[in-house]
Amino acid sequence: MTASTCDILLIGGGHSHVAVLADWARRGLPAPKACLLTPLPHLQYSGMVPGWISGEHARADSLVDLAGLAERAGVELVLDRCAALDPQARSVLTQKSGVIGFTTASIDIGGVGQAARVLGDDPQLLDVRPMDRFIERLSDEVAKPRTEPMQVAVIGGGAGGFELAFALRNLSRVIPIPEVSLILGEDAPLKGLSRRALSLALQELRRQGIAVHEGNAALRNGEVVLAGKALGPFDLIVAAIGSGPADWPRLGGLETDMPGFIAVDEYQRSVSHPYVLAAGDCARRVDQPVPHSGVHAVHTGPVLADNLRAALTGREPGRSYRPHSTSLYLLSTGNGQAIASYGPFAAQGRWASRLKAWIDKRWLATYAALSQGA
Repeated sequence: MTASTCDILLIGGGHSHVAVLADWARRGLPAPKACLLTPLPHLQYSGMVPGWISGEHARADSLVDLAGLAERAGVELVLDRCAALDPQARSVLTQKSGVIGFTTASIDIGGVGQAARVLGDDPQLLDVRPMDRFIERLSDEVAKPRTEPMQVAVIGGGAGGFELAFALRNLSRVIPIPEVSLILGEDAPLKGLSRRALSLALQELRRQGIAVHEGNAALRNGEVVLAGKALGPFDLIVAAIGSGPADWPRLGGLETDMPGFIAVDEYQRSVSHPYVLAAGDCARRVDQPVPHSGVHAVHTGPVLADNLRAALTGREPGRSYRPHSTSLYLLSTGNGQAIASYGPFAAQGRWASRLKAWIDKRWLATYAALSQGA
């Protein structure tokens, strides 16, 4: 086992850390030595995965070049995973590279898949997390020759579940067209979006021939069971039920909430170890609720970058991400359209899909230019 040290260690290549790397590339490193510990040299932007499935763009169009950003920022890239954290000793144990010590650390590893634990394990079950494994296995499923339509169940009533159901119904290059069922669960579907948006989404599901089922599903003996009745059979069961926390932050001694997400204050600092910061789906704010979503992770990124710079230069952090009471949501329907939801208002059309593509690609283009030295 080897050992190394750095002044600032970024653990994970999540959306917030992309903004941190960009800040360092533009303004210089706030410390002599920084490291990025992440298993992959790129970030898969989750907001564009449904568009890749439905053939609206190539997968490469939705990747952030973490390796390029790290190089531009002068950050050492360690392609590995964190296996254990010792915040008291200020060190992490990686799976392959040994021990890395740090003065300050920031964690943005996203959430971990929990489908097998919540629903029950099954060979046909495919969790959307981790995203790279989801994409790899879905690609394998799509490549299989079929004479009958692929039968797909999507479990999850959030925006991700709806978008994946639409995308899989419009799965590019697959004939016959897949037959898709969406199982909403018992919670309110499309929570956080307007009633009008939900109405438009349900109408679009009917228009595209996607079957909708309410209630909590479970996997038993190879079947999807809902209210005591078996659905299917299905060739593929996609779980979009949200993410759970990794175990190692809690086991290492960081304070967490009841599920196990890292408890952070308004400045994204661990409430038990303030020299460890965390953001994205692995963290939970204790001062106010901030939903786990890519939208909030993206907006938290610049705040995290400023607070890390303050901590590393001996200043008190001064910025806090405050979600707006109303946010714009754009829900892709997989057929060249999208549903726009803002407060109580919602509308559907190709213009909304073009707006979503413009917002997503503008965000990616910013980091692509930086990683390429522009």
